[in-house]
Amino acid sequence: MEIEKKMSDKRILMLSSSRSHDEDYLEGAKHRILPFLDDIKSVLFVPYAGVTMSWDEYTDKVQQALPALNVTGIHTFADPIEAVQSADAILVGGGNTFNLLYQLQVQQILPAIQDVVQRGCPYIGWSAGSNICGLSIKTTNDMPIIEPQSFAAMGFLPIQLNPHYSDYQPPGHNGETRAQRITEFCVLNPTTPVVGIREGSALLYQNGILSLIGEHKAVVFLGKTVTEISKDDDLANLLTQQN
Repeated sequence: MEIEKKMSDKRILMLSSSRSHDEDYLEGAKHRILPFLDDIKSVLFVPYAGVTMSWDEYTDKVQQALPALNVTGIHTFADPIEAVQSADAILVGGGNTFNLLYQLQVQQILPAIQDVVQRGCPYIGWSAGSNICGLSIKTTNDMPIIEPQSFAAMGFLPIQLNPHYSDYQPPGHNGETRAQRITEFCVLNPTTPVVGIREGSALLYQNGILSLIGEHKAVVFLGKTVTEISKDDDLANLLTQQN
């Protein structure tokens, strides 16, 4: 019962991306972010996935996109762990998943985020920030530009995530498709579900229920099976898989 209670306390919004098609940065996402936060106005932002822009620039970019919130970068605190422990809500942006996880691990922030989220602190991630909500980052799309201490991620859900999932293959492109790469993971990890979230959609976990939100269907890879899920489907089976 205690394990079930801890699962149900968590509130997690996992957006596939910061934008869909050619919309402005976080334009579509904010219509999900703000209602999810209810009356919370102050949020702690984790910019560590940013590589080609400074963390200050990244935080400013998010602040400009979400003017209704007071966005503060975790990197501005002398004690980032204490910042996490006192946060009203946590936002984790996209970029390079390996750099994000590396920073969380070397600064020993990962356990603190796991702890506060388990106790009900709202967590919002997009792209890399969503990828780390699963068991590991083994199904990220990113290049391993830096080596984290391990691939183990937040483990909020007993699944793997693949944000930005797409079935599209450019004409003349002979490299592996996204589905083929995920299938490789499933060959070696046949009991672990991988959920591919298309841009413009998200996974939402709250009140012990996992659901898909958005108009686009998601794709679930499990062993040798591939199925599509829609926003009305019951996803409880994904929370009970043996890994």
